[in-house]
This record gives sequence, C-alpha cells and structure tokens, in this order.
Amino acid sequence: MHKVLLTGGLGFIGSHTAVELMEAGFDVVILDNLSNSSIEVLDGIEKISGKRPVFIQQDLEDYDSCFEALQQHKDLSGVIHFAASKAVGESVEFPIKYYNNNIGGLLNLLKLCREYSMFNFIFSSSCTVYGIPDVLPVTESTPTKKANSPYGATKQMAETILEDYSNATKDFHCIALRYFNPIGSHESAEIGELPLGVPANLMPFITQTAAGVRPKLKVFGNDYQTKDGTAIRDYIHVVDLAKAHVQALKKLQEEVLQTRYNFYNIGTGKGCSVMEVIDSFERTSGVTLAYEVTARRKGDVPAIFADTTLAKEVLDWEAQYDLDDMTRSAWNWQRKISNL
Repeated sequence: MHKVLLTGGLGFIGSHTAVELMEAGFDVVILDNLSNSSIEVLDGIEKISGKRPVFIQQDLEDYDSCFEALQQHKDLSGVIHFAASKAVGESVEFPIKYYNNNIGGLLNLLKLCREYSMFNFIFSSSCTVYGIPDVLPVTESTPTKKANSPYGATKQMAETILEDYSNATKDFHCIALRYFNPIGSHESAEIGELPLGVPANLMPFITQTAAGVRPKLKVFGNDYQTKDGTAIRDYIHVVDLAKAHVQALKKLQEEVLQTRYNFYNIGTGKGCSVMEVIDSFERTSGVTLAYEVTARRKGDVPAIFADTTLAKEVLDWEAQYDLDDMTRSAWNWQRKISNL
C-alpha cells in the first residue's frame, strides 16, 4: 500500500514532499484548506512529476467534512501532517488561533487515523521545541525547555500527544521530524515558497525585496551574542527536507524501528547567521540587497543548529545542498513568479 495523505500538502514543504513521494512511487492525496497556499501549486507539482495528485479542499478543524471526504480513500497507508499555522511572531500576537488550529487539527486527524486505519504517521515538528538551548548543536537528547512562542508550544504539545497516542495504540507508529529552517526551491522553479501577505520568514522576504515587491529587508537585531550579532539558524534546502520525509515513511513501512514513537533532527548541522544568508544571496544572485537593522523580534531564539547524526544512522538520510544552493534556487523561483 503506497497511497499517502498529505495534510497541508500545497504548502512550501508539503508540495516539495509530494513531488519526492511521487518520484519514489507513492500515490499522493493532498488535503489543504488553502489558507496559506494556492491551488496553482497543483500545476507545478504536475509539471515536475508528470502526475497530478488527488486534491481535497477541507479544513482539519471541520472533522465531519474531512471524514466524509476521505470515504473515497480508505486505502491510505500513511499520513504526513504539515497543516498548521507556522509564524512565530504571529503566534505571539494570536496565540488562541495557533492552539485551535495546530492542536485541534491534530486531534481531529488522529481520530481520522483511527477511523481509516492509517497507522504510519509523520509529524512536521520544529527545532522550536528545544526553546533556547544551553549547548549547541542540539541533539535529540537535548532537553526541551519552555517554548519561546505559542507556535513552539504547539509543537511541544503535539509531540506529547503523539507520543502518548503511539504508546496507547498498538498498531500506530509515528516519526516526528524536527525541522530546522527550510529555504530554497525545486530546481525546476515550478514550486517554491509563496507565503500569502507579508512573509514571516527570512528567505522569501529577501527574494521579494530583491524583486522590488518589498522596499527593504528588516534584520531583527544585530546585538545577539553571535559571530556578527545577528541570529543564527540551521538553514536546510527544502528538497533535502522533502527527501527526509520519504526516508522516514519507508522506515515506518519496513517496520524496522524498535519503538512506536521516534523523533529526529532534520538540518545540515551548520549554523548560519542572517548576515551570512544575505551575503550568500548577494553572491548567487548578483543583486545588492536593501536592508536595515531593527529591534529584536519577540519569540526569536538567538542561535540554534542541529546535530543530525541520528537521522543519518537511522533514516539513512543527510543533507546534500549548501547555503549557496539554497539562495540560488530561491532566487530562481522568485525570478520566475516575478517575471524577471
């Protein structure tokens, strides 16, 4: 059985994962409410893969409608759960929205898993579960601390729920992938990161600024205790991240893991500052970026990057692309959608 449900599958990470799954021989069913994505992404997926995934427009907060929609897909063998609100800053401003969507949606999805016997589950988690770590890089044994934002808190809560559910449900197996910072786009430039409204993440703000969509990039703080004063993240190419989902799903299907709930860091293992990302972008694009330094943003962590040894050993996965590959591909995508 190789039919997989992707919730939020038209989003940035979901669409790239759909492509990698289809190229690996899986059939894909996408469920998305289009709250932060576009139906045109289906065209991009089809152009790359030569096949159009099944699409269901539904919101996971509406359990009954989702249950009815999945009546035609009772042969699903697994779920990859991307659907969630994901902006750290917005979560600080609208915490209830994040708890309703991210936790309520997950609970409804688990009920659907029970009804439709979908026992292989991959969860889109985040390095925000570590809070502000005392030691870098973070490993899977690094203690989780109080989250620095409601967004991070929902990821911590979701992991707890999934661990409890896995332990209590005999046939249910779950892998939580703790993403670091995905950027870049598919080499075809047919799909990429396209947030609705003002971007909350660094890379689309950089590319939109370079394309003239935004007047100036804001660098949130240059007084952190880092090598150049700007925040440090572990940026990972979205295609590398997508491939990690394929590997995780294969491991679940092969039933080779010893425990029913597992989690892995998915990053490059290298921390890059905001200024290093800007420098890379200017180098690969040939564009001089307009930016200004402003105050720190609430909820941001000063520095975090991963130890990915466990993912390499257990999932047989490691990142292949470097920062220049990421910024170059992101700019190619922006040039296409901006007709530059």
